[in-house]
Amino acid sequence: MTIENMLRRAGEARAAAPPVGHDAYLMFVKAVRDRMNERWERILDCNARDLNRARDHGLPEPFIQRLRLTDRQKTALECACTSIERDLPRDQTTALIHGDDGIRCRKVLRPLGVILMIFEARAEIALRAAAMCAATGNAVLLRGGSEISQTISAVGDLLETALADAGLPQGLLSIVNSTDRAQLRELLRRDDAIDVIIPRGSPSLIEHCRTVSRIPLIASGGGVNHVYVHRSADPHTAARLVLDAKLRDSAACTAVEMVLVDEQMVEPFLAALAETPGTGSLTLRVPENLTVPDALRGKIDQIPLSEQDNGREFLNPTLAVHPVPDADAAIVHINQHGSGHTEGVLAMDPTVSEDFARRVDAATVVINGSLLLNDAPSMGLGTALAISTARLHVRGPVTLTALYTHSWIVDGTGTARPA
Repeated sequence: MTIENMLRRAGEARAAAPPVGHDAYLMFVKAVRDRMNERWERILDCNARDLNRARDHGLPEPFIQRLRLTDRQKTALECACTSIERDLPRDQTTALIHGDDGIRCRKVLRPLGVILMIFEARAEIALRAAAMCAATGNAVLLRGGSEISQTISAVGDLLETALADAGLPQGLLSIVNSTDRAQLRELLRRDDAIDVIIPRGSPSLIEHCRTVSRIPLIASGGGVNHVYVHRSADPHTAARLVLDAKLRDSAACTAVEMVLVDEQMVEPFLAALAETPGTGSLTLRVPENLTVPDALRGKIDQIPLSEQDNGREFLNPTLAVHPVPDADAAIVHINQHGSGHTEGVLAMDPTVSEDFARRVDAATVVINGSLLLNDAPSMGLGTALAISTARLHVRGPVTLTALYTHSWIVDGTGTARPA
């Protein structure tokens, strides 16, 4: 299918879709869950072929693991469907206001329109994102990386069947099979037919979309995230929470990359790190003049910290440790080198943590917890398809509500505006 035909099909499907609150959207989400259970083994088989091809091409194992689908992700997708069912609006009217001279105004939800979703690796994003977009009445064009082409094809078949089950227009979903960069450039220029771009991937992908396209973006700025450990923090708690934010998924956008530690806290923090399970898989980048305890040095790989590590997203089990004199220095460093995604503070002194939260400029600030708490379900926000670092429309988890805009319906009852 040509780009022109695909965009025409998406626009027509968006126009033909029922209004927000229609039962067909709820039926669609239920069909997605049922069809996923029915076809999961087939999807895993397609995913296994993608993984084998990725290994044959010599792709690094950490990247291959990001392509992998497992039953754990199936459970997460089932929970996402339940969350979407719960959070879908049942009525498109969100406000009713009475103006002057009997004027009545209604604020009604509208879908954003046609969404171009671009992602590079994580296969589960395709299913979750497409389900969220179509369930909110948007038309979505999914473009994945060539590394997961067979997986995406199987997911596309599942979603098209679910749309048919619910009686929704098939054009609400289109899989962009080609990975031709020229085709992507053409899509990025079609501000006449595409309303929003949601890129999920590397900073270079996001910057490319920003540079080439005039279409509004809902995008992450990358995950250059920090944790500041104040001298009032418990060192063992700090070590446990830092390791959770680094090792659970070191390539996640919420993973910590650098720990800023009060100078008088460095020694107890590193000693606690040596006693915390999992430390042995770390590579630590520390200043050359910093003495690492023997108990820790024997477990880790150690590399000198350099200026180039400031603002760096490692995407692997590498953790930078940077001593700072106080909270002011930590905040200055974060606001200069962070990506505005997720920042954390560990402190028993509430004055310090609240001052940190007020002054650090990030989409989410986590106080006395793992950075992985920047997660829509954990925050009680439902399911999300990304974490935005933008300032307009949505910042933080991109939940269902971010996939709507609104219109005002004004009933003038024959009233002209006064002179």
